Amino acid sequence: MSRFVQSLRLWFAPRRIRDEGETPDYRFSLANERTFLAWIRTALALIGGGFAVDQFLPDLRWAVRVGLSLALLAAGVLCALRAVNHWIRCERAMRRGEDLPVSRFPTVLSLTVAVVAVAMVVLVVVGRAG
Repeated sequence: MSRFVQSLRLWFAPRRIRDEGETPDYRFSLANERTFLAWIRTALALIGGGFAVDQFLPDLRWAVRVGLSLALLAAGVLCALRAVNHWIRCERAMRRGEDLPVSRFPTVLSLTVAVVAVAMVVLVVVGRAG
C-alpha cells in the first residue's frame, strides 16, 4: 500500500498511529498538535479572506473579485488538508525516530498569498488613482 494511502487512512483512524514505533515524549506530540492548530487557524483566515474579498469589494470587476476570492478559498482548503497530512507525517516520524518530514507547501502557500496581496495592492492603488 502506498504511503499516501496509509497516511490518508490515518486521517480517519488516528488511533492506528499508536501501532507504529514508540510513544514520543508528550511535549513533542502536543507541539505537533499546536502546529496543526496553527495551520487550521491559517486556513480559516484564508477562507475568511476569500469571503471578505467577495462580499466587501463589490466595485471590482466580477472576474477579478471572483479570481481573488477563489485563490484565497483554494489556499484555505489546501492549508486545512495539508494540516492534517503534516500532523500525521510528523507524528509517524517521531514515533519511528526519523527526521521530521520537509515540505514545499509553506513556500507555495506563501507565494500564493503574496501574489494575491500584490494584486490587491495594485487594485487599491489603481482604484484610488482612477
